Amino acid sequence: MQLFKKRAYIPITKRSQIDEETDNPMVPDGMFAQCPSCKKAIYTKDLGAEKICPECGYTFRIRAQKRIELTIDEASFEEWYHDIPFENPLNFPDYDKKIELAQKKTDLHEAVLTGKGTINGIETAICVMDSHFIMGSMGKIVGEKITRTFEKATEEKLPVIIFTASGGARMQESILSLMQMAKISGAVARHSDAGLLYVTVLTDPTTGGVTASFAMQGDIILSEPQALVGFAGRRVIEQTINEELPDDFQLAESVLENGFIDKIVPRKELKQILSDILHMHQ
Repeated sequence: MQLFKKRAYIPITKRSQIDEETDNPMVPDGMFAQCPSCKKAIYTKDLGAEKICPECGYTFRIRAQKRIELTIDEASFEEWYHDIPFENPLNFPDYDKKIELAQKKTDLHEAVLTGKGTINGIETAICVMDSHFIMGSMGKIVGEKITRTFEKATEEKLPVIIFTASGGARMQESILSLMQMAKISGAVARHSDAGLLYVTVLTDPTTGGVTASFAMQGDIILSEPQALVGFAGRRVIEQTINEELPDDFQLAESVLENGFIDKIVPRKELKQILSDILHMHQ
């Protein structure tokens, strides 16, 4: 006796039902994030305003606007040089489209946000790089914005704080992007000659030409925990020297041990530490 009769057909889910399930997933986008450090899935709301992993303390990369919000006093930020026109000096294919896409994605004009504001009432010029904008790469406009910020800060006798986050010089601008290293360094030197304070805060990642120039020229160099800080990439170095590098190579903690950073500061403490530094140098 046959207890279970085979079906004479195969059930097919309607296309409209599949589309509906795809358009309305059970878990909404952005509800969870995987921590790059401990690899755990974190409920996004548990990261808090500072975007810090509650399990291991890893600091997630954040947008320039959020950095301003966390650092500068409310309603005190005045943006500078947001209207420098885009150029494609080498006629690099699709470069303009790449810029347009990055602008829509980040709501930024370029890979750095510049201006002035107050930190606990003390006025300062500030530059915040954003790795979400073509990896925070440095081209002509980034170099021009940072240079002009230093020049204006020198005129107004203001300290400068820069949050670095960059993959280095922008390949679409070739030698013109590398020239920004020297241009910014000159502006930093003139600001320093005027007896004014310059503080850098290294965030993940700070690499390439940015590390080789203004990121390491601060009077005081701070860093967020576990930030990647280096010049060439790990794989390139290993292939060059034919040696395996330690796990903590180019992490902020290792860079601090070797004397290139003055202090590693947790994100929640950064505003107060910067305020204390500014207060001491008034």
